[in-house]
Amino acid sequence: MTTNRLSALLAGRPAILDGGYGWLLQERGLPAGDAAELWNLENRSAIEDLHEEYAAAGARILTTNTFGGTSARLAMNGLEDRVHDVNAAGAAIARAVADRHGILVAGDLGPTGELLEPLGTLTIEDVTALFAEQLRGLVEGGIDLVLIETMSDLGETKAAVAAAVQVAPNLPIVATMSFDTNLRTMMGVTPAAAVTALAEAGVDAVGANCGRGPEEMTQIAAQLVAARPHDHVLVIAQSNAGLPHLEGDAFVYTVDPAGMARHATELRSLGVDVIGACCGSSPAHIKAMSDALG
Repeated sequence: MTTNRLSALLAGRPAILDGGYGWLLQERGLPAGDAAELWNLENRSAIEDLHEEYAAAGARILTTNTFGGTSARLAMNGLEDRVHDVNAAGAAIARAVADRHGILVAGDLGPTGELLEPLGTLTIEDVTALFAEQLRGLVEGGIDLVLIETMSDLGETKAAVAAAVQVAPNLPIVATMSFDTNLRTMMGVTPAAAVTALAEAGVDAVGANCGRGPEEMTQIAAQLVAARPHDHVLVIAQSNAGLPHLEGDAFVYTVDPAGMARHATELRSLGVDVIGACCGSSPAHIKAMSDALG
């Protein structure tokens, strides 16, 4: 029987991921429009503090602050020549916190923001190279696994998987897509199609993140669990804490920690193996979820 590399790496640790980063960093002073990844170099203490809060809340896997760490995304802020630096630093910050708590670090890859042929100009080889460049920095910084997240295009997702196989062949690979339009991704991918294609591509865990909130994520998770081809592919779910609405001059998400804790227990009952949260969530949400899952 095939051994799942992520299961082996967890080695009995609760499979609980952390929660949101970008919105919390903005609340803590990151100017709107600035690259959060630059804080890995210029405000390391803010990133370390947030990792520490998630670790203390019960997260057993910390996500590096590198969601927009490809040169394509960093170029939006004139940082395309700092890919290696921001990714290596992001991984090293998370590594230091994780080592204090005996937990794991996931090297975070988000979408490039570019379209592949024929809708855009980039080839699969181009996109694979973008992710490989980012991953070299993450590996140098000391990640334990690769987390590919918030994807909508299967081609781009498989390019990220190929980059992980190329740069970090021994590390577990987790891939999540964002299903928020009639339970499909923006590019029309269904949960079942994602599970089938990404399991064939060699990921250790496949699932969903972001979206509209726990109610839809529960439906998506049920489809993911039903479609997985065998038990040694894990299923992962990370819902947003609902959707934001304006209260005064601030956006507030609709699901509180207790609501996310109830959601976490529902996901576990459906057969979801790895559970975390996404936009609008905080260490308080992860603490409630961790407590609920035991």
